[in-house]
Amino acid sequence: MRGRIYVSIFVATILIFVSVGVRAQGNGLAASDFQKLRSVGQAEISPDGKSIAYTIVRYDRPGRPWGQLWVMDVASKKSVRIGAENEGSGGAVWSTDGKWIAYMGAAEGKHGLAVVRPDGTGVTFLAEAMDTNAPLPSTGASVTWSPDGRQIAFISATPGPETKDASGDPIVITRYMYKPDAGEGNSHFNDNRRLHIFVVDVATKRVRQLTDGTAYEHSIDWSPNGDEIVYVSDPSPNADQFFNYDIFAINVSDGTVRRITATENAEYSPKWSPDGKMIAYSATKRGLTDRETTMEDTHVWVVNADGTNRHEVGTIDNRQGTPQWAADSGAVYFTVQERGNIHLYRQALTDFAPELLVHDRGSVGSFSVARNGHVAYSFTSPTDMAQLRDTSMAPVQRPLENPAERVTVAQALTNLNVDLLSGKKIADVESFTFTSNDNKFQVEAFLVKPLGMTATSKHPMIVNIHGGPHGQNGPAFNFKDQAYAAHGWAVLHVNYRGSTGYGQAFADAVFGDQDGNEGQDVLYGVSAALRRYLWLDRERMGIEGVSYGGQLTDWLITQTRMFRAAIPIAGISNLISYNYMTYYNQYEQMEFGQLPHQGDFMNLMWERSALKHVAAVATPVMLMHGENDADVPIAEAEQYYVALKDVGVDTIFVRYPREGHGIRESGHTVDSILRCIAWYEKYFPKVNPENPSAAVP
Repeated sequence: MRGRIYVSIFVATILIFVSVGVRAQGNGLAASDFQKLRSVGQAEISPDGKSIAYTIVRYDRPGRPWGQLWVMDVASKKSVRIGAENEGSGGAVWSTDGKWIAYMGAAEGKHGLAVVRPDGTGVTFLAEAMDTNAPLPSTGASVTWSPDGRQIAFISATPGPETKDASGDPIVITRYMYKPDAGEGNSHFNDNRRLHIFVVDVATKRVRQLTDGTAYEHSIDWSPNGDEIVYVSDPSPNADQFFNYDIFAINVSDGTVRRITATENAEYSPKWSPDGKMIAYSATKRGLTDRETTMEDTHVWVVNADGTNRHEVGTIDNRQGTPQWAADSGAVYFTVQERGNIHLYRQALTDFAPELLVHDRGSVGSFSVARNGHVAYSFTSPTDMAQLRDTSMAPVQRPLENPAERVTVAQALTNLNVDLLSGKKIADVESFTFTSNDNKFQVEAFLVKPLGMTATSKHPMIVNIHGGPHGQNGPAFNFKDQAYAAHGWAVLHVNYRGSTGYGQAFADAVFGDQDGNEGQDVLYGVSAALRRYLWLDRERMGIEGVSYGGQLTDWLITQTRMFRAAIPIAGISNLISYNYMTYYNQYEQMEFGQLPHQGDFMNLMWERSALKHVAAVATPVMLMHGENDADVPIAEAEQYYVALKDVGVDTIFVRYPREGHGIRESGHTVDSILRCIAWYEKYFPKVNPENPSAAVP
């Protein structure tokens, strides 16, 4: 999803500036605390439910966050680390009998596919595995065991026919899709390597390649009978221009391939049912024109193994994640985005009501299901980064009329940040709704309240706009918000039309109207917040956002002067130039319904570009951008920077080497947050604590 990096992570020093009549709170989170935090990434429960393999994500290196694989005994809650202290690893997959774990990491002095026993012994290196920087959306599992545990299939990349010319001197480009993945950040060009399926024999370490050619094969799962591996690919000759994954199965013995789906929409992450009769997957219904995720929500689907009876499961009208099967093949588990949260559901294949299993305020991340129905999952609460949890469900003997009837027993298995967070205050997040400018929608917003409030204090507000546009913000822990809150600042997130989590009609409402009414939703959200929370100081408001949030920041400062300072990060300023430079090569066609050269669309694109209206900008602007951003190329910031300088606006331009779309390296995030705070402080009026400015609605 464009804008999937709409939550920046960062590190900084203790904040001491006197603001809003309140000094930065010493018992809140200082930005320098970020490197000390840890979170749980992947959570993979063993088949018998007694152990969980999970990754701990760390932020204590100068580069990007990195993960380490651990295995926990659920009964004792004791964990063992796989690998040495400073070695990265992850991607755990249990063998069917639960005796081994396959993973990607260091083993025997090499790095690639390896196996290990759950107690950390028996580490064995099996095969190298190469990756690609090609922009492939929503790839699924890259490792899968054969049912007998003797073989492992894995995904690895091999050079494509364009690789040599595209990496030579001079560089010769022949592909339409010639730029790398959004977050890659280390190069300007697609390496043109193709993903294929390989199989390694665990005993002999013999590797054989199952697929080849110019298509990409990925998202694999081995059939329960051992005969086939199901996967996703788009073998069409124009795959660079029109994105259309379908599901295939390859016979492991003879390499014959059969097609399971042939649709105009996209299928993702297929999973065999335990009985081998069906395949569950996520998919859309509409035809696509781009590698970008669509404004259409993915839903869970099921198809018979022979390709018949393809149908959607359930009736939930919200974006759904990758499904996992129940052991009896009678139900599927999946996440659902709902009003700023991500919940976990269980849906029977009959027409019974869906069962809401995890409905806490916050976000379910990775999850997996054991044969006994126990679920391991990572969960980001409003007060902490993602931690590991385990939930067991009491057996159900009848259809449920009310999801609340199902008995769930949850336990927290990790508390990785207890030492750091002990004694720290975490700012509250409160939601409210308001009516849109055109009276069509009830729009939800989330306000992070500042620490240190008193009966008379007034506080600045930072408007932070999420990316996508098809994404959402919510109450889950956001470190940057907490650092702002500890500084005495409120943070406002508006889930404007086009956001996910509010049904398909709401997500569709941005179609053909970018930099339009969704921007008005943000401004109406600001107005609603000022009317509800009289302690907000309208004279000290800032605006920022990443990706689509950066685009709206660029745009809104051409429409209003209510903000004292703005920080667009990785934003689009010119819809026309963006269309021809991004690797989302037909993004506008998807979002507006036609190509730029058709009809009068080129004029509409220019009319909706912030660059055209730059003369109206008076807000000081700090632009931030990754040097190698292939999603929103840095030229979008370069144009706006020069134009703002021409207008006479106080503007600076911060460029981050080795970054793609968004800011990921710890050193860069340190710099980013320090600059953000300094930029706002420079332009917020100084306040006399004895006579604070009024927050006039």
